[in-house]
Amino acid sequence: MLSWLALGCLGVVVPVSTALVWMDPAAPRSLSGRLTAVWRTSAETLRLGVATGAPPRMLLSVLLGLIALLCVSTLVGVITTGLGDRLAELRRGRSTVLEREHAVVLGWSEQVFTVVAELVAVQNGRGRGVVAVLADRDSAEMDAALAATPGTGLGRRRSGRARLVCRSGTLTDPAALALVAPAVAGSVLVLPAEGAQADLEVVRILLALGSLIGAAAGPPVVAAVRDGRYLPAARLAAGPRGVVLETDMTTARLLVQSARRPGLSAVLRDLLDVAGAEFHVVEGERLAGSTFGEVAVRWEAACAVGLLRADGRPLLTPGPQTPLEPGDRFIVVAHDDTAPPTDCRTPTAPPEPPGNCRATPAQPPGPEAPVRVLLLGWNRRAPLIVDILRRTVRPDSVLDVVTGPDEELPPAPPEPRSLAGRLAVSYHVGDLARPETLPAFDLSGYDSVIVLGADADADAGCARPDDRTLLALLMLRAWEEETGHALPVVAELHDHRSRALAPLGPASDAVVRGELTALLMAQICRNPTLAPVFEEVFAARGGALGLCPADRYVAPGRAASFATVVAAALRHGECAIGYRAHTPHSARRQEGIRLCPGKSEHRVWAAEDEVVVVLPAPAVPAPADDTREGLPRMRQDDTGMRRNTGMRQDTKGSDPCGGDPPELR
Repeated sequence: MLSWLALGCLGVVVPVSTALVWMDPAAPRSLSGRLTAVWRTSAETLRLGVATGAPPRMLLSVLLGLIALLCVSTLVGVITTGLGDRLAELRRGRSTVLEREHAVVLGWSEQVFTVVAELVAVQNGRGRGVVAVLADRDSAEMDAALAATPGTGLGRRRSGRARLVCRSGTLTDPAALALVAPAVAGSVLVLPAEGAQADLEVVRILLALGSLIGAAAGPPVVAAVRDGRYLPAARLAAGPRGVVLETDMTTARLLVQSARRPGLSAVLRDLLDVAGAEFHVVEGERLAGSTFGEVAVRWEAACAVGLLRADGRPLLTPGPQTPLEPGDRFIVVAHDDTAPPTDCRTPTAPPEPPGNCRATPAQPPGPEAPVRVLLLGWNRRAPLIVDILRRTVRPDSVLDVVTGPDEELPPAPPEPRSLAGRLAVSYHVGDLARPETLPAFDLSGYDSVIVLGADADADAGCARPDDRTLLALLMLRAWEEETGHALPVVAELHDHRSRALAPLGPASDAVVRGELTALLMAQICRNPTLAPVFEEVFAARGGALGLCPADRYVAPGRAASFATVVAAALRHGECAIGYRAHTPHSARRQEGIRLCPGKSEHRVWAAEDEVVVVLPAPAVPAPADDTREGLPRMRQDDTGMRRNTGMRQDTKGSDPCGGDPPELR
């Protein structure tokens, strides 16, 4: 190669130099003089020296020129190689993050898109900030995947004030963790991964993080595991500044609640999304001596749902006459978290109760009827769903489980003695791709249908776990259109991009697994003070969200302000935070939800409207055999409320708002 390159250079330089000399009028007349001029021109072009005279002198000049050329080429090669290695290191994400007070995300899973999008939105609201992502993947691939995700706004992040940085490395290696500078970060999030040993990997990451930054110092750490068995170990590894969530239990509870109370998943997403109404903590020093009920109706732009005591203990849905003590702070739902509402510190006089408010409490609901639930598919969250249903439904309820022909018949989950006979579980085998499979189960007799997809790590042959779920939804939608019945269906999806493809009916909803946990992690990351608040809001022993009929609070068909609804809810021991307006022509039940409206907003309330409330904590403790604890632990409420959506549907539940019986909360 070098020989041919040298010959090629000489073949071009020497003829051109000869032509230049012969065409020069000042060139020597003799042949030897012209040959010497050709040599000088060629040597200057090739930087080989211009010495003339005896042949040895010319050879030494050429040798000196070759040595100089070799040195210069070597220096250029070293510089080029160093720059190339540095650029390759940057592309591989091996450089150290120099920012401070940034957000760090460790791991890569389906939650990363939701978490990063929320954190980027938070950083944009606070000013210039950095979100650093570290995973055992190529940094360029991570950056491209996050930027190409639709609906997250990450593709426009370079035009905003926040910056996304991706780094590559082994998460259990403290040296790799040092690349994202977790010791000087504002918060650290550890995402759960897919795989049989994913939860053990989270524990190892937390241990590596603790060895790098120490247990007492450092930023707050928020992590998540899939299996509740690893929850105590993960909390020990996270240390006193860590909060560990359980994704599978969160998804299972959300699926059950969404199936039995359509529209609630949209409320939860709005409450936890940065773009919607959120939980905030507001100082209440100037309000000491007042009662909770007096202050709750005064705020125009915030809905009070509880108190945060001076010792950090949250008290949700306190009684209206609960006195405010020094050091108490208010837990409110508001849209803007950049600053507390101005009227929170200088409240005005509370409005007088209008005459169209319900003056007396509504009659207590009658006995709730048993329910029939159809479960299509099986995965690792299915046993949790069966256990939740068994603990919350009335006796003589029925659960039918349908698995595919290529799936093994799952073993029945253990049934506690205290719940024996409450839920009859039967297993069936059927191919959902065949049109005759679902009609054989008399779908009109079910109160709700839950569709589960395959686990991504359990079904290696299923590259897209949502395919089976979409197929089942398509068959259910075809049955709805054929029969005119609207089934309350809730489907579990693996990929958030599949939500737009899901053929959902008017009473159906889709839940992306891990989405609620991702939103919770982002909320706790930005404000660790809310961790105990969320534990009470979503805990089995604390408050719970509910959708109650509007005629429980105001007279239907008459105009009333939202302050009237808030005052009526307080008399029921509840805190109203929004409503769902009934629209006869709405294609989806989740539409029309409005959280934290202004107290002065007036509207004509229909009997089909629903009010979003935070229900009071149960007076009776949960069963002794329910020892699982974790955040979140949502209380199960069964209202059986189904409104007319243009299709005929069954209404078996008679509980308008009260939810589960006290002994099951």
